[in-house]
Amino acid sequence: MATNNDERTLGELFAELSRETRTLVQQELQLAKLELKEKASKIGKGAGLLVGGGLIAYGGLLAVIAALVLALIAIGLPPWAAALAGGVLVTGVGYLLIRAGLAALNPKQLPPQQTIDTLKEDAAWLKAQVK
Repeated sequence: MATNNDERTLGELFAELSRETRTLVQQELQLAKLELKEKASKIGKGAGLLVGGGLIAYGGLLAVIAALVLALIAIGLPPWAAALAGGVLVTGVGYLLIRAGLAALNPKQLPPQQTIDTLKEDAAWLKAQVK
C-alpha cells in the first residue's frame, strides 16, 4: 500500500491494527511454545535426578547397609545397633540426592517469564495504538 499514513481512513487503520495484532498473537504463541519446551526439558532433567537419586539410595540401602552391618557386627556392635547405624548413613545420602532433584524442579522457574514480559509490552503497545 503506497499511501501516506495520514491519508488512511479509520477503517484502514483498524484493519491494519487487526492484522498487526493477529501477527503479534501468533508470534507470542510461537514464543510461548519454545519457552515451554525449554521448561519441559528442565523438568525432565530434575525428574531424572529424582529417579536416579531414589535408585541410588535404594541400591545403597540394600548393598552398603548389608556390608556395613556385617562390619559393625564383626567389631562387636550388637546386630540391631549395627543395622540402625548403616541405615541412617545410607538414607542420608539418598536424601541429599533427592533434595538436589527437588531443587532442580523449582516452581519459580517454571512459568514462561519471557512470554509474560512480552505480553505485557504488547498490551501497552496495543493501548497506545488504540488511543
